[in-house]
Amino acid sequence: YTNEDKRDVLMRVHHLRQQVAKATGQYNYALSDFVAPVDSDKTDYVGGFAVTAGLDIEVRVKAFEDAHDDYSAILLKALADRFAEAFAERMHERMRKEWWGYVPNETLPNHELIAEKYQGIRPAPGYPACPDHTEKTLLFDLLQVNGQTGIILTESMAMYPAASVSGWYFSHPDSKYFPVTGIDKDQLEDYARRKGMSLPEMQRWLGPLL
Repeated sequence: YTNEDKRDVLMRVHHLRQQVAKATGQYNYALSDFVAPVDSDKTDYVGGFAVTAGLDIEVRVKAFEDAHDDYSAILLKALADRFAEAFAERMHERMRKEWWGYVPNETLPNHELIAEKYQGIRPAPGYPACPDHTEKTLLFDLLQVNGQTGIILTESMAMYPAASVSGWYFSHPDSKYFPVTGIDKDQLEDYARRKGMSLPEMQRWLGPLL
């Protein structure tokens, strides 16, 4: 990618592969399966995004809570969450139809949009297809998220404001969501090595998968 100084910078994104027994003809997926291999001589792209709808709502939420209006406080937080998700959905649509433009004539009715019948996915670090929350740091560095949007990462890799969404864009026609539900020690050790992290540190972040 090209950073703020207009210099090309190498960034390596890390993904985990499903590691479970499957029936013949079914495969264990990793998100890297949906990007052209380096030795294919093909140019390919992965995009990133980070959006929020929760900036400065804490003041209003606190005012509702101080007035013992818990319903309005909960509703405001829920609306912020929904607006953030809608913002992410709209950005993905523009990516497909305008910025990358690989399906410029896409016309899907709402029920098919809700069912994610479009081409491409936007998996988020910390969620089933890429369950490592520490990958958010790469995404935030790449997009300069804090300076551009005001979103910050906490020590536990949660986004603040909470009504925020971030992730990657994949456009491959066969790309799909899948869960990485468990990995063995061999993949844990290899993943820690690739990320340059100690094994105990990697175990702490990936504990639920072990």
